[in-house]
Amino acid sequence: MVLKRAEQAMLRAKSAALKPAGLTLAQYVALAELDRQPGITGATLARACLVTPQAMMVVLKSLEEQGLIVRSPHPRHPNVLELHITDAGFEVLDAGRRRAEPVERRVTDTFSPEELQALAALLTRWTEALDGD
Repeated sequence: MVLKRAEQAMLRAKSAALKPAGLTLAQYVALAELDRQPGITGATLARACLVTPQAMMVVLKSLEEQGLIVRSPHPRHPNVLELHITDAGFEVLDAGRRRAEPVERRVTDTFSPEELQALAALLTRWTEALDGD
């Protein structure tokens, strides 16, 4: 329950911070991942964002309608669509980062570097214990 409460508090805070930038949290995460991996496919983006391909398609449709991303055929695989952020998308992502990063810092600043390292290690062990099934 403690993990769920922490996750929900972060989601609420980041969602509220992103709203004035005109982004949902899902859109922000998708744009940030596209910035990190330009040209990836929708399926790869869904996996990176930990959502279903169907959920990602809803997010991508909205981003495309707003002119924040474009889909283009892969140069070697014409049936595969690559995703790219537009200039407008980069502007919105930048605005989103300026709003979301202080929320993240509010949390991380309450811990020492050693505590953050220990927390990451503990959560990694938690995940590995469950993924091993």
